[in-house]
Amino acid sequence: MGTSKKAVAAGHICLDITPAFPHKAVKNIEQVLSPGKLVHVKGIDIHPGGSVANTGLAMKVLGADVSLMGKVGDDEFGRLVSDFLEKYDAGDGLIVSKGEDTAYSIVLAVPGLDRIFLHNPGANDTFAYDDIQWDTVSRASLFHFGYPTQMKGLYQDKGRELVRIFKKVKEGGTAVSLDMAAIDEASAAASADWKEILKNLLPYVDFFVPSAEELCFMLDRDRYRRWMEEARGKDVTDVITMEDIQFLGQRAMDYGARVVLIKCGAPGIYFRTAPETEMTELCTKLNLSVKSWAGKEGFESSYEPDAVISGTGAGDTCIAAFLSSVLNEDPLEEALHLAAAAGACCVASYDALSGLKSMEEMKERIAKGWKKTNNREVR
Repeated sequence: MGTSKKAVAAGHICLDITPAFPHKAVKNIEQVLSPGKLVHVKGIDIHPGGSVANTGLAMKVLGADVSLMGKVGDDEFGRLVSDFLEKYDAGDGLIVSKGEDTAYSIVLAVPGLDRIFLHNPGANDTFAYDDIQWDTVSRASLFHFGYPTQMKGLYQDKGRELVRIFKKVKEGGTAVSLDMAAIDEASAAASADWKEILKNLLPYVDFFVPSAEELCFMLDRDRYRRWMEEARGKDVTDVITMEDIQFLGQRAMDYGARVVLIKCGAPGIYFRTAPETEMTELCTKLNLSVKSWAGKEGFESSYEPDAVISGTGAGDTCIAAFLSSVLNEDPLEEALHLAAAAGACCVASYDALSGLKSMEEMKERIAKGWKKTNNREVR
């Protein structure tokens, strides 16, 4: 059953271009990609990507009444994004900016390895406070914002514009959710003071839902680099420990987030929620059970996917299911189950939406004993 509450999904949007690799799973990128090598692929998948398209449209598919807010250029890629959103009756909030490029990512989803993204942020770099449709936000119960790490205007000046947006949303009485994206160490975003940005931003965030790599890069660069060295081109989640994740979760809570979900790739999701005294207002606002939601910590293991084609959008659809469950006023345990289920569905296709099942279908499969990948928990 869908929810009567309204939501907004705003932030980064782009076009994802994903070649289909026919190879079996490999352990190192050099087995497939190396200078001078000709690599045959089977085809290509082209879909809108970024948080707005992935999380926003997934929420819509899952029954949420959600409005999308993003920015593209007046070019061919922008027209492709716009046409796709119109198929879901979700194009009203799309801004077409003359003279700007539409963001795009070339996604290298090599079987057995984490994805590699070649990304042009395009029009996302100029997204600002005035691009938000504030009348729509004022009618929403939840405001989800994704990927400010890929939006230059929002992370420069210690995130001043981003904090301005979140403060306005929070003061209007709407619950706030925030997702991040990976940061290229050679990009301008890597030079931003992310500790300071998060200290200023997280007091206005109810649901903070980054990945382990993203959060570690922002909070503990030395630890992040140790992970990368130890992984040596393999999936970094193979080297992350529960102690690592708990440290990151604690820091996010200390900075002011009420609910922290840290996506850990194939192993699953770490979760932690604030104590009852800090959760009561949020739970009352969203009609959630304080007993179910307050003072919890644990790790939700992934469900076994039917196939592993690509991880593109898996984290976004995971969050979409979680937030849709929140809007449906579900207990925390059920929201976590559905988040893990959506992630498992997503990896069975090249894009974020093709493999997604309805909430009812996922609940039914869980009830029938959908197997967990317990052998891949964080150490």
